[in-house]
Amino acid sequence: MGKILPTVLDTKYESIFAKERSLAKAVTSAVIESKPITVWEIMIPILFLLSFLRFKRTREIFTLNFLFTKKLALEAAFDMIKKGMSKEVVIKRIKEKTSNILAQDNKGIYSIKIRQRQLKEINLLIDHYYKLLNAEGKSYASMLKNAYQTHERYVTFLGQLGRAEKEVNRAAAQTVRTTSASKIVSKMEETTAKIRTSEAERIFSSMG
Repeated sequence: MGKILPTVLDTKYESIFAKERSLAKAVTSAVIESKPITVWEIMIPILFLLSFLRFKRTREIFTLNFLFTKKLALEAAFDMIKKGMSKEVVIKRIKEKTSNILAQDNKGIYSIKIRQRQLKEINLLIDHYYKLLNAEGKSYASMLKNAYQTHERYVTFLGQLGRAEKEVNRAAAQTVRTTSASKIVSKMEETTAKIRTSEAERIFSSMG
């Protein structure tokens, strides 16, 4: 049985997700910095291996957490186009999924407030991804330029997204209530904004 070739929509989906994952990894690297190797890890290899595996897993989990709302929104926008689902239907599906996660949380980590803020962010992201997936071009840069047309329009969206993400981060920091939470949030937001701003200038400055 032959392998099914990806459609243009599939290619667009992968381009967008790859870009979001790249951003997530960059933010993760900025927040979770590498630790210097100790003398004991040099002398006893198994200690280095265990330390490395813990460090790697921490980074992977942080990256997945950063991508949580993005992936839900991108899948929703994809299904709106490919399966003809309405925004109301995909939003309902996301509400059900996040509600189930909330119900299963017995540690009090995923709060009602965090979920409410995430739903606002997801609602904004669905419109963004829907616009990108419907735009001409297969690469992320071409989709972005054709979807927003001007640097100013895209920057306006980034401002809206940044504010929505900050509300989620504030709710999370209030729930966790650790001394390091505010520092982590600040580093996340600073790195995210820097990367997005730089990328926007690079992409739109190349418009002919």
